[in-house]
Amino acid sequence: MRHDAHGWWIEEAGPPPPLPPLAGDVDTDVVVIGGGFTGMWTAWHVLEADPGARVVMLEADRCGFGPSGRNGGFVQSMTLSRPTLHELFGVPGGDELVAASEDSVRAIGAWCEAEGVDAWYHAAPHLIVFAAPGQEDKFGVPGEGVVALDATQVRARCDSPLFTGGLKAAVGATVHPARLAFGLRERLLARGVRIHERSRVRALDGAVARTDAARVRAGAAVVAVGPASGALRPLRDRLTVSSSHIVLTEPVPDVVEAIGWTGGEAISDGRTLLHYLRTTRDGRILFGWAGGRMAAGARTGGRMAIDAEVIARARADLVRFFPALAGRRVDRAWGGPIDVSPTHLPFVAPLPGGRAHAAFGFTGNGVGPSHLAGRALAALALGRSDAAARLPIVGPPPRVPPEPLRVIGAAAIRRALVAKEAAEQDGRAANPLARALAALPERMGMHIVR
Repeated sequence: MRHDAHGWWIEEAGPPPPLPPLAGDVDTDVVVIGGGFTGMWTAWHVLEADPGARVVMLEADRCGFGPSGRNGGFVQSMTLSRPTLHELFGVPGGDELVAASEDSVRAIGAWCEAEGVDAWYHAAPHLIVFAAPGQEDKFGVPGEGVVALDATQVRARCDSPLFTGGLKAAVGATVHPARLAFGLRERLLARGVRIHERSRVRALDGAVARTDAARVRAGAAVVAVGPASGALRPLRDRLTVSSSHIVLTEPVPDVVEAIGWTGGEAISDGRTLLHYLRTTRDGRILFGWAGGRMAAGARTGGRMAIDAEVIARARADLVRFFPALAGRRVDRAWGGPIDVSPTHLPFVAPLPGGRAHAAFGFTGNGVGPSHLAGRALAALALGRSDAAARLPIVGPPPRVPPEPLRVIGAAAIRRALVAKEAAEQDGRAANPLARALAALPERMGMHIVR
């Protein structure tokens, strides 16, 4: 099994040649900092609204090489969060956000078709499966757009011996994330966006972005750097950084066929530190676990990208879910950081000076909502007050505890959740301390991962 910080998706897609870094001062209308999905969708939406706008994008590494190009490729809406959204934003605001997020899932597929980008977009329901005792208790009565499934119905779609029931969200899809990212990059270049890779922004003053070599003076700035957002002083107490890891099998079309998983559904289980799984076009099974360690501050490297202990746990759980995979090869393993907001929702927040906004807090569900956040960021950058600029996620999220309390507390809760959910998986009672610590985030109105 090969461990690779960049993941299999990027290699399979064949990354394009790097673009030259920023070498001289530039004036522009909008500067976008970050070349992942959020930044690139923002640039796209700016040009859709104002085709004559000048847009410059600055990426510290290469576009699509961060979490955007190495995630599970789940294109999810916020439908399953409808009850939480009602509590946070009221029924009209919550329903508006769900509808907008579902529109984004469909819009990504429409964009791929219109632009001729083969990103393996496949529309299929998103399944939440109950794979251990007690997982069904975490979900209330299914709301609009969500259907309860019994064990027979779930296992008709994907036959794991662990599945005892679940939920089906009708609007969902999967993609090849790196192909989507590289396709976006190519289309933006064709529309005249100036993209500079290997151009890390060292300072942002209003809407003036400075790299080691030059600066970009803009009318408005957008910061779309995901888990690295905590490096900005105004955002340090607005998010926590966790990690998630993936193992990918060799092609196993025989197993996929035998378990009846032929509809291409994206699946996650009912854990807090969830497992997520899908098939690929070439018959592999991708299996991830969002149980990685917590990062101090905004650190996104090291064990955030490759954690052998977490990878080993994910590999063992893969076979537990699908015993037919015992003895089959796991080809690749990789991981990446997750920007976790206190509400489990992304936010678009203003930055000091009034000319810049940042989006962050996708909490492992960024492929679909990044399109929606990009709409809001584009509207704000252009000074418009349309529906996207007024979405309920526009505004700063609640605060999280400062460092070092944040990482110490989050790490303790993460260990408690791992212990509690392992006990539930084995049919044992978790120890009282683990149960108490695991319950703290919900009592505080916060989320660690889910």
